[in-house]
Amino acid sequence: METTQRDDQQRAAEQRRRELLEAADRVVLRDGPGASMNAIAAEAGITKPILYRHFGDKGGLYRALAVRHTDGLLDGLRSALDAPVARRERVESTLDAYLAAIEARPQVYRFLMHPADEGQSSDQGFDVGRHSAPLLRRMGEELARVIAERVDLGPGGEDLARTWGHGIVGMMHAAGDWWLREQPFPRAQLVRHLTDLLWGRLAVAGDRSDGPGF
Repeated sequence: METTQRDDQQRAAEQRRRELLEAADRVVLRDGPGASMNAIAAEAGITKPILYRHFGDKGGLYRALAVRHTDGLLDGLRSALDAPVARRERVESTLDAYLAAIEARPQVYRFLMHPADEGQSSDQGFDVGRHSAPLLRRMGEELARVIAERVDLGPGGEDLARTWGHGIVGMMHAAGDWWLREQPFPRAQLVRHLTDLLWGRLAVAGDRSDGPGF
């Protein structure tokens, strides 16, 4: 009986947490980097102390939202990387999956990466850099793992795969950040330009004989 009650309480807590994150998403989509704990609490119909009880502080809420959105983005990147098409098309699809995600929800992207320069939140002492860097590292490690599994890079391949993984993520982030701000040309053109940049050694590297290929 106690176990069942505990399970019910845990499910209820998880459901409530999802509801609060959905409320936070709505505020971020509306207010972007200026989204505050006060606004999120009001959207959820609760007081700020209750919101703190669930997430601790804005950093805790930020991390929960970051995991939520990064998980979705990584799913999209994995699908693009595993598509049964030629390697260049797969590279293009992977770049496009990232850029399409930030284009579709620019306010979420700005909240996660650039709160201070787009609109200051009323919450003080929140260091976005301390929280956003792990998101980029996580994507870099994920991409490195996929590259190592699919491309034969020869001796030192693991180190090279990690270098490429983090380098590609850094390139996508920097180029995407610039492009999202200025919108100088269509997304497809940016995808082609970045693919051309990557299409050097990757084009001539062989597939791993013990992996799924790339």
